[in-house]
Amino acid sequence: MTTVVVTGLGTTNPLGGDVASTWDAALAGRSGVRTLDNDWAETYGMAVNFAGQLVVPTSEVLSRPEAKRMDPSAQMAIVATREAWADAGSPEVDHERLGAVVSSGIGGVWTLLSAWDTMKEKGAARVLPLTVPMLMPNSPTAYVSLELTARAGAHSPVSACASGAEAIGMGFEMIQSGRADVVVAGGTEAAIHPLPISAFAAMAALSKRNDDPAGASRPYDTSRDGFVLGEGAGVVVLESEEHAKARGAKIYARLLGVGMTADGHHIAAPEPNGAGQTRAMQLSLERAGLTTRDVAHVNAHATSTPVGDMIEARGIRGLLGEHADEVLLSATKSMTGHLLGGAGALESVFTIKALQERTAPPTINVTDPDPELQVDLVRDTPRALPADGDLAAINNSFGFGGHNVALTFATA
Repeated sequence: MTTVVVTGLGTTNPLGGDVASTWDAALAGRSGVRTLDNDWAETYGMAVNFAGQLVVPTSEVLSRPEAKRMDPSAQMAIVATREAWADAGSPEVDHERLGAVVSSGIGGVWTLLSAWDTMKEKGAARVLPLTVPMLMPNSPTAYVSLELTARAGAHSPVSACASGAEAIGMGFEMIQSGRADVVVAGGTEAAIHPLPISAFAAMAALSKRNDDPAGASRPYDTSRDGFVLGEGAGVVVLESEEHAKARGAKIYARLLGVGMTADGHHIAAPEPNGAGQTRAMQLSLERAGLTTRDVAHVNAHATSTPVGDMIEARGIRGLLGEHADEVLLSATKSMTGHLLGGAGALESVFTIKALQERTAPPTINVTDPDPELQVDLVRDTPRALPADGDLAAINNSFGFGGHNVALTFATA
């Protein structure tokens, strides 16, 4: 069976405009969440006035002409892709053996709502001709495939907050099936707009700690009251090990297993026993040919919701059993906020860096851990993973609609 490896990483998010600055900020336990610098809350009577915005705006990276042709979600995907591709050494590959899978959970919401405002205020004739290519959910992966001339396939699996992880899983399967030698895969989201914020708040899904934005995302804390919306993109370059070694590429990690399941339970709430989540982790480990003894680290989905966090925690504990006390758990959304369709991709970058540097990033804002949490949570400062031997780590991503994705990475 073909081994899939990671040869390039890229991101832009609330902690940093690239992987190096993002990882440094994560290890420092820094929050990327802040009060929004606008009048939305006053104008619309919004209950939430903070989010995790990009620390480096795309306008500082992309040229004005190219940015005007893309929704912010695609802009972020292109920024992350360029970094990942350069990091991989801009590999020479047959374009018909190069794929792209970049997902968004919501798509071009800024483009859609701005076009509607234009139509209402100025009439239909003023709607931009590029509106449809900009708002369609496959726009980010389409632009990535155009950027790299990727012709093996360009796909956009949409599974809410699991989208970025599912995209990486699809890239893995493209290589294992023989369709591609190299796949650029990840997720992106640009939904910090009054409507999505208000809609999530109406569901009682968002934290309302307007007086403490940096401390609002509190996974596993007894005072957690909802997630914090974030934005950004994460992209990885996946490659067959044979192709990577033939060109002398550096290898960050191996992607050994992908587990995907569905709850079939509720449009928004996870199945109360977390059976689908646990099964996704089990399938991922089985496909990787590993056991729970091989797992040293888990990057949890852990959004900071009162119900969801403990369902996942119980599932992780149930999966790991007697080995749970030997596994370090991180919940990095405490620092970045929740990037929705970009979350699983950014958190894959964190998981890969954790294995490469044998260091688990911290979870911040946990002052009173939920007594039900019976896993070793890395709090406030990084913790060392075992210095010797092969290590494996699981990255969990779960989405509205009951989508469950678990990715198992291992040291190179």
